[in-house]
Amino acid sequence: MPGMVPWTWWTHSEVGHSQEAKRESQQLFGNDAAFSTPKPERLIQRILHIATNPGDLVLDSFLGSGTTAAVAHKMGRRYIGIEMGEHAVTHCVPRLRKVIEGEQGGISQAVAWQGGGGFRFFRLGAPIFDAEGRINPDIRFADLAAHVWFSETRTALHRKPRQPLLGVHAGTAFYLLYNGILGDKRPAGGNVLTARVLAALPPHDGPRVIYGEASRIGPARLKDLGIVFKQTPYDVKAR
Repeated sequence: MPGMVPWTWWTHSEVGHSQEAKRESQQLFGNDAAFSTPKPERLIQRILHIATNPGDLVLDSFLGSGTTAAVAHKMGRRYIGIEMGEHAVTHCVPRLRKVIEGEQGGISQAVAWQGGGGFRFFRLGAPIFDAEGRINPDIRFADLAAHVWFSETRTALHRKPRQPLLGVHAGTAFYLLYNGILGDKRPAGGNVLTARVLAALPPHDGPRVIYGEASRIGPARLKDLGIVFKQTPYDVKAR
């Protein structure tokens, strides 16, 4: 009828129920289940079947016991799971390892799951910026360096930098003066670009971008040297 809102009804015989989900969890974790009422794998399977295609990327920003990631893996979807609780380590990671090994619980038989694939597990470090968008004063050099490098190059910094020169991308060298990286441990030591600091930086025959607290070298001289100076924190992009 015109104006009628579409609706549907999924019975427990089709998509499972809380008792079924609890049994699945107990088979995986014994009595050490992360949640007393997890979602059944068949329910997540129905949702992903309707909303995604094989190869699509599924995001679960509250991963919980890992049901969505496990089902997405068995259904041939890529996935990102985010979880702040310690059960990310104690439950989600072991569950996905069991999926890779071919565990036969949940929807495994329905989708002929035999195991395979893999996943990567990452721990997020301290936030670069606070709630007002300012640089976190406790952030370490390597973390800020990785952020600056990505914001400039849109590529990951795969090594932990131990000097101001972060690397060279498309012919341009990127430097970061922050947190005493030059060996001066005073709060602002080595963070200001001076002629002495510039002479101590690793050389590069080409354009240079230098991040620092301030510059004592004038704009005309910087231009002659092929240097673009960017001031922290103002020129560090939050996004």
